[in-house]
Amino acid sequence: MAPKDPIATPAVQKEFEGFIAKFRAALKANDAAAVAGMTQLPFMKDSNTSDAAQFRDKVYKVDFTAKNRACLQRGKAVYQRDGLNNDNYFIFCGDKIFVFTKTPAGFLFTDISMND
Repeated sequence: MAPKDPIATPAVQKEFEGFIAKFRAALKANDAAAVAGMTQLPFMKDSNTSDAAQFRDKVYKVDFTAKNRACLQRGKAVYQRDGLNNDNYFIFCGDKIFVFTKTPAGFLFTDISMND
C-alpha cells in the first residue's frame, strides 16, 4: 500500500489560509513592501537579500512577474513536511516553486526553487 500524502492539521491549514489570503492581497496590489514583510529575511539565507529593500530589488522585481503573481493568486498550495519536521506549502508556477514555511513567527515566504 502506497503511503498517503501528508495532511496538515486543521490548525495549520487555518493559519496558512489566513497567511496566504494576505499574501495574495499584497500580490494583487503589486505591493512589494507588503510581500517583503511576509518574507523570511535574509531571503534564502542570502546576505544580499537581508532587508526589505534588497528583497524588493533582487527578488521581487525578478521573480514576481505579472504572470507569477497571477499564478500565485490562483495556484493550489500543496502541503508537505520537510526533513526538519517543518510545515511547508508549495505553489508551482511554471519553472518555479514558491515555498511557504511555518516559523515561530507564523507562516513566511521562505524560498523559490526550480521546478524540475
